[in-house]
Amino acid sequence: MPFKGQVAAKLVLEDGSEFAGVSFGAQKSAAGEVVFNTGMVGYNESLTDPSYAGQILCFTFPLIGNYGVPMKEKLGGVEKFFESEKIHLTGLVVNNYSDDFSHWNAKNSLSDMLKEEQVPAITGIDTRALTKRLREKGVLLGKIVVGKEDVAFFDPNMENLAAKVSCAEPVVYGTGGKKVLLIDCGAKNNIVRSLLNRGVSVIRVPAEHDFFANKIDFDGVVVSNGPGDPKMCAKTISLLRRVLENEVPTFGICLGNQLLALSIGADTYKLKFGHRSQNQPCVLSGTKKCFITSQNHGFAVDKKTLPKQWEEWFCNLNDGTNEGIRHKSKPFMGVQFHPEASPGPLDTAFLFDEFLRELK
Repeated sequence: MPFKGQVAAKLVLEDGSEFAGVSFGAQKSAAGEVVFNTGMVGYNESLTDPSYAGQILCFTFPLIGNYGVPMKEKLGGVEKFFESEKIHLTGLVVNNYSDDFSHWNAKNSLSDMLKEEQVPAITGIDTRALTKRLREKGVLLGKIVVGKEDVAFFDPNMENLAAKVSCAEPVVYGTGGKKVLLIDCGAKNNIVRSLLNRGVSVIRVPAEHDFFANKIDFDGVVVSNGPGDPKMCAKTISLLRRVLENEVPTFGICLGNQLLALSIGADTYKLKFGHRSQNQPCVLSGTKKCFITSQNHGFAVDKKTLPKQWEEWFCNLNDGTNEGIRHKSKPFMGVQFHPEASPGPLDTAFLFDEFLRELK
């Protein structure tokens, strides 16, 4: 629908295709990896998910912005309605942006939030055609060009994005008896909330923080989600190997699952167009139990490379890719999906309880 300040813009892909529309949000051009998310709700959570760092996100649901953006409010030291302190994606692509919004908790429009954080967006393009192209060709580098300001294509996977989006220094949440060390590779706030709600304290450390040298006391380790190619996180992988050598209960989530796999000598690879949605069906290995999960990843674990002491824990019903690994006898486990959801279903939130039962 029409709104104030419309400026001609276009999305340009590295294969030469172009999608014309109009700009909203910050009036600037930007480049990144173009990906799509099929979720129907939860754009505020997705915008502030650090796993989207370096990416231009296309929402396939046609109407975006209609419930606005909530107020900023902290609970237990973390943002209550957002998954981090800021927007992490490089740009946003939607079919129909609504500048009119209505929600009991809405404070600003989505465009206002994007302007404040200097993130460009484009509306009025055929997101179905764009998604079909990405599914057929795989994710592509792209750029949102606003007006006459052009920018070069940029591949974010050539950098250690996890270290970039990680916290700058250790942060402690809660006063529970058991202490969980959260290796922050771009952790969503709901991982912290999920742990605090279960009565433990959380020590959040930067992705490359040497917690052994700093003699931090902890009972278990959670390796968070995050952006980019896991193979760029060499120092984090090295630290994780030491965690496993000390037989500390460990739980990897999303990128954390991939880092766990790399730390034991398994391999990872890039998916054609990734899994970014709230309805991915995952089966618990050895059973017929299927769980609907929230996902946001572009890389996966090659289950054929797992050491013999390890096994596949979950499998994706859509494409057969790995969705989790675990050690056959030790308290080491990881899942590719998001048990903390936000947005999405909470079918697998019980996995936090399974992990915490392993703490001594």
